[in-house]
Amino acid sequence: MSLISLKKGVGKVDELKIVDAHHHFWDLSQNYYPWLCDEPLIPFRYGDYSAIRKSFMPKDYFQAAGEHQVVMTVTMEGEWDPKDPTGESVWIQSVAETYGFPHAHVAQAWLDGDNIDEVLQAQAKIELVKSVRHKPHTAASAEQIIIGTPGSMGDSKWREGYGLLEDYGLHFDLQAPWWHLYEAAELAGDYPNILMILNHTGLPADRSDSGLLGWRNAMSTLAELPNVVVKVSGLGLPGKTWSVVDNESIIRSAIEIFGIDRCMFASNFPVDGLVADLHSLISGYKEVLAHFPLDDQKKFFHDNAVKVYGL
Repeated sequence: MSLISLKKGVGKVDELKIVDAHHHFWDLSQNYYPWLCDEPLIPFRYGDYSAIRKSFMPKDYFQAAGEHQVVMTVTMEGEWDPKDPTGESVWIQSVAETYGFPHAHVAQAWLDGDNIDEVLQAQAKIELVKSVRHKPHTAASAEQIIIGTPGSMGDSKWREGYGLLEDYGLHFDLQAPWWHLYEAAELAGDYPNILMILNHTGLPADRSDSGLLGWRNAMSTLAELPNVVVKVSGLGLPGKTWSVVDNESIIRSAIEIFGIDRCMFASNFPVDGLVADLHSLISGYKEVLAHFPLDDQKKFFHDNAVKVYGL
């Protein structure tokens, strides 16, 4: 099934081409994702996620995107069975060969695993794999951080695994709340040849004045490192429909802090389908950036992701 057949008959909202730099495909009829397949549900930042415990494939994605011109995408590892870290990458490669999407994949790799060198070697051999993600151990608040906690960015074994990414020419996608971004800045500084891609805008979930001030300060510290870029994504609030009113200042602040050349759009679908429909989400981002120069809009929605993931 080709791109043409997936999008047959779909009209155009506008001519702005989009690369979705972070979304998921999963087929729960044949693949095992513990958090999606097992009972009970685990704690999740958007609350009850039972609505996304179903297969989500290219036809579902393009039906949700509607008339927007999504021309390339990057899939993110979906916490596939950890006993088989390369299994999802192999499967995603087959999806791309069948449907023409995605164009790159961020693979699972447990950096503190005893076999991390072997895993990275295997992942790097898969054509679509450009980066890896391992959500490091995080604390519930800045006050609860204990530097060096096993599985954290300060853990020597975890950092050793991180350093191996350079050997295989792989990037690192980081998902961590903003109070851990100071550790991330130190990590990026210690490994300047590894590109760090911050996921979900540093997770500014606390929208109080103090929470946003802490987020901005942490983001500003991380932005000082030239080998860090950011996906402006994952901005949903539990129990609320995604809106420009709630998120415009966050989007604009992220762009102001990192600069337009280091920011890119990502949908986080189907996960963010818990707080928005995909067509409206893309439309909301376009509304926020509507008054930016057209070249900047192209960088944010397309060009930067092409550069970062080598599309």
